[in-house]
Amino acid sequence: MNSRLALPLVILSTILSGPVIYAQQAPPQKRPSGPIEVNGISAKVNGRVITKNQVAFMLSPVYAQLVTQFPRRGPAFEAKFKEVKANIIQELIDRQIILDEFKQLGASIKPNLIDEEIKRQMRELYNGDEVKFREELKRSRLTMDGYREMTREKMVVQAMRAQQFSDAPPPLPNEVEKEYAEIKSTLRDVSKDVISFQKIFIPASDAENPLATPDTQLTLAEDIAKQISEGKDFAELAKAHSKDAFADAGGLQENVPRADLSPEFAVIIFDAPVGKIVGPLLDPQGFTIVKPTKVDLGPSPPLNDKVREMVEQRVSKKKTSEQYERWIKSKRKRAIIDIKE
Repeated sequence: MNSRLALPLVILSTILSGPVIYAQQAPPQKRPSGPIEVNGISAKVNGRVITKNQVAFMLSPVYAQLVTQFPRRGPAFEAKFKEVKANIIQELIDRQIILDEFKQLGASIKPNLIDEEIKRQMRELYNGDEVKFREELKRSRLTMDGYREMTREKMVVQAMRAQQFSDAPPPLPNEVEKEYAEIKSTLRDVSKDVISFQKIFIPASDAENPLATPDTQLTLAEDIAKQISEGKDFAELAKAHSKDAFADAGGLQENVPRADLSPEFAVIIFDAPVGKIVGPLLDPQGFTIVKPTKVDLGPSPPLNDKVREMVEQRVSKKKTSEQYERWIKSKRKRAIIDIKE
């Protein structure tokens, strides 16, 4: 991560729960000698502030995934991180522009809908782990009330956008069916996801080799991953090199619930095709190579009235996307925008 960015340190949680990998304590941090920035400013829109804490919280799940996926960081990591961060800042800017545009309308969102949206985000980004979710809030110096307000604003913007383009042609039944078919897996109950995979774990330090360093261990993991891609047997390499409780079984772990995995690790391996070699991935204690062998996704909801309404909104949003972009660009030109980073 770019050291110039004032983001809270994201300590990756244990990639696999249970006896496989144990949590590693973060190294002690030196106390800065000068003034401490409690919550800086990322941007201002018409005098209203978008804080670094807001940006950092929205970034944290993606950052954790990128850190896991790119152990050496490097140009690809930096480019993706900067792209995601810029998109989040722009989203928050546009959100504020729209809120200012429609604040006179007195739009409101029912509290229970806000609760449902927060639960959805918690389920999708944190595997439904409320403890981890609240820990990330704390790291980003956001209160639950503050996050509820962010969520309320996002939902108001969605409602206002729908109202702005309410004259768009209604979604056709075949358009709704097509959209539902494309996204229904993303609407599933992810807490019911189960996966089987083979895994090789290479620790960052090796008690049997005092000359080993995190860099040489990562190089070893990269070499093992290359051997597997060239046709070497995964199970044999796991027995020879892996340092966890499943090494003797060729690294095989079967029917592991998604909830037993860290969110960033789960996103990566559940999205990978069965049989694809993934990694090395960064783990708090070392590096992990994974090959998914079977994936059973949780059930998707039927296209009932509630789901149909949501799908129709997505179709309408797509159909008005070009019109919306022209509209928001005109609003950006009139707004006073000052991006600090």
